[in-house]
Amino acid sequence: MDLLGSILKSMDKPPSVNEKQKALMKKQQEEYQKRQRAEAEKLKVFRQKIEEEINKFLQDDNMKKHKFSAMDQIHRSIVHDVAEVANVLAYSFGEEGVDRYIMIFKREHAPSEDHLNTLRKGEEWSEEVAKRLKKERENKAKEEAEYAKSRKRKENFVPNSYYKDKYQHLIGKEAALEAARKTEANSSYGCVPSENKKDQRSIEQTLADIRAKKRKLETNNETSSCSDNSTK
Repeated sequence: MDLLGSILKSMDKPPSVNEKQKALMKKQQEEYQKRQRAEAEKLKVFRQKIEEEINKFLQDDNMKKHKFSAMDQIHRSIVHDVAEVANVLAYSFGEEGVDRYIMIFKREHAPSEDHLNTLRKGEEWSEEVAKRLKKERENKAKEEAEYAKSRKRKENFVPNSYYKDKYQHLIGKEAALEAARKTEANSSYGCVPSENKKDQRSIEQTLADIRAKKRKLETNNETSSCSDNSTK
């Protein structure tokens, strides 16, 4: 215990605050509070000014909107608060720290989305701009309607004739039906079955069929010639 006491006594004691330092700290604190009160008073005066400006705006039937000068975020927050209490619409435009400002509108003259987008781009709003944007929107809607109509026509397209109807006067109704059946879609090989893509007969059988058809044709010609001679 004596050892601990001797160690504590040997340690440096914290510097004491003299009366002069205390007075300096007190003065700094008073100056800070004074600046705070002055700033609060300035903001109070600013709020009163905004309230008067918005009341004047509401009482003027010819005014539909009102633009405030550029200001910092603290002052804009006061304008938004007063506008909300006064039941008017308030929007901020411009770049923060450069030219950010607030514009208020009476609710019966609320801005359109085109109006707001134009102001957000930093452009001036006018009747000419409104007409131009309306025309562009109408043209776009017309193009989309034409495109949808074109797609619908393609989806509902019906061919004028079918394979069996088109060729039945040449190959017969039954043959046309059979041809149409064989050319139906095949999940493995496409529209034409693989067995239809090549002649399954051998060369000898093909030559034999050709000779048979030739003999039949010659026989028919001879029979026709005999009939003509007998008639004469």
